[in-house]
Amino acid sequence: MELGGKHILVTGASSGIGRVIAQFISNEGGRVTLLARNKERLEAVFHSLNGDSHSFTCCDLNDNEKMQDTISQIDNVDGVVFCAGINEFIPIKFIKQEKINSIFQTNYFSQISLIRTLLKKKKINKGASLVFISSISSLMGVPGTLLYSASKAAVNSTVKVLAVELSGQKIRANAICPGIVRTPMLGSTNISEEQFLEQVQNHAKSQIPLGSFGNPEDVAEAAVFHLSDKSKWLTGNIMILDGGFSLQ
Repeated sequence: MELGGKHILVTGASSGIGRVIAQFISNEGGRVTLLARNKERLEAVFHSLNGDSHSFTCCDLNDNEKMQDTISQIDNVDGVVFCAGINEFIPIKFIKQEKINSIFQTNYFSQISLIRTLLKKKKINKGASLVFISSISSLMGVPGTLLYSASKAAVNSTVKVLAVELSGQKIRANAICPGIVRTPMLGSTNISEEQFLEQVQNHAKSQIPLGSFGNPEDVAEAAVFHLSDKSKWLTGNIMILDGGFSLQ
């Protein structure tokens, strides 16, 4: 068991990549505390975990007072996975101030508030691992993703600063930049699943050297590695996980 005895906090845990990461952590013997906004989906993820030592709290990280109360009540953690985030495709000429505020608040500012609160309340154990789910968009020029890409680029910079600032406590900070991953967001179309998968595969063969889109499980495997002691000499790293997409 890669994570036996470790307590891991996972944000954005109610769906997509966050949900699968939480499940993989429990499969590797870790104790998981789940945070997300949707109570019904959060409960479903909670009941899907292996083991009986896990917990969950319905919490909007944008609600700073609620977030601080929640963190005060959890046990110290050996790792945190920052997976909460939103994405909208908006060409720059259509960007409005409220969208700038909402996307940066969810994808970046709330995460800074969370890590600050965890540190101030001394909730992160020495030798812990902080894993931020970023995006390959943060390293590429993808039309229509200015706000999302910029918010994730800010996450990448934060990882490098945290890696240095927290090194005295042997706390590691790393980011994973997934490429195109099959999640409910990717598959929300008005065509059949068979048609969608056929289109996905055809696109992948032409755009991704390894010939396929990623799965949440691919990201979860990488997250478990970063949370485990196998990555004890890895910090400040931005891991590209995209099947070679960014090489094109």
